[in-house]
Amino acid sequence: MAAVRILHLHSSFNLGGQESRTVRLMNHFGDQAEHTVLSAVPDAFGAADAIDKRIKVSFPKDAAPSLAGMPGMGRYRRLAKYMKKFHLVLSYNWGSMDGVMARTLLGQSMGLPPLIHHEDGFNHDEIDRLKARRNWFRMIALQRSHALVVPSKTLEQIARNAWHQPPDKICRFPNAIDTEHFNRRPQRGSFPGFQKRYGEIVVGTIAGLRTVKNLPRLVRAVAAAGPNVRLAIAGEGPERGAIMAEADRLGIADRVMMPGFLRDPARYIRLFDIFALSSDSEQYPISLVEAMTSALPAVSTDVGDVRNIVARENLPYIVARQDEDALAEAIRKLAEDASLRASVGEANRLVACSQYDEATMFARYRQLYGSAMKRADFARQS
Repeated sequence: MAAVRILHLHSSFNLGGQESRTVRLMNHFGDQAEHTVLSAVPDAFGAADAIDKRIKVSFPKDAAPSLAGMPGMGRYRRLAKYMKKFHLVLSYNWGSMDGVMARTLLGQSMGLPPLIHHEDGFNHDEIDRLKARRNWFRMIALQRSHALVVPSKTLEQIARNAWHQPPDKICRFPNAIDTEHFNRRPQRGSFPGFQKRYGEIVVGTIAGLRTVKNLPRLVRAVAAAGPNVRLAIAGEGPERGAIMAEADRLGIADRVMMPGFLRDPARYIRLFDIFALSSDSEQYPISLVEAMTSALPAVSTDVGDVRNIVARENLPYIVARQDEDALAEAIRKLAEDASLRASVGEANRLVACSQYDEATMFARYRQLYGSAMKRADFARQS
């Protein structure tokens, strides 16, 4: 079949959970699709490194209209005109919403391709309360989208109640991974600078270093959990300085390992003894599923669908978002008991392998995208 042309409109294309899923879908589609990626944040294209070299993908930057700027019909017309080159438009999160609005306002008159919007969560400014103006804007902009894809039950309820989207437009597709790929030993040198002395426990996380991840909270919890606990953070972002400053303040900088962004967590995630999330907001974190598949116990703030994702045995280690003492105590309990870590980790692995394998997720996205384009051949292809 002829390759379909897909335009991706991203808030940012630095590697995070949503971008990781997008890249895996690109790689899965292979030569059946050609991709163009726009980012509302200039030069935020770090996830491009994870795209298979055989995939046809372009990042036009200055040759394409900007996703950032004041709303206005002039910008919307430029965006709409650009969309005409493609068979399908995929938009992601709040930063792409001007593209969604352009498609709604001008789609019929300009004969634009179908648009499917994806929402995966919120930034720090909407942790405690969604912004009414953004709710209103989404409600209007999403009116003529083909579908709205969300990974979590929490976001499904928000889409219905805050954005007033009809249930038949909302598609809840839980994030999933290649579970077999994570059934492996860690590779030597896969986590630069990794240290673990006899008797030490490593708490690890994989996250973009952004305010919403609240990694200074995790630094404080590790410091309080005991002198034999180290912290490993795989990821890059603007909060690196704040994280290291907190480690310096607490006198544990020598116990914090931050090598930056590391490709393919399956190569190193089993170096961790405990996986941790300290976020102020999540919805359906892929990194948590990766850790579960790798038979790790997880300590996490009670955000998004985390409580619904983990095994029943892991529930005691999901703590209230603001309770740093409870976060530290959960880490301490698991750090002190190897058999407890093993039993909780194995329970997580069984849940992940039975419920979160990516084959089902790929089939769902194929069916949705193929139906939007009226391409049954794309929907059926495996």
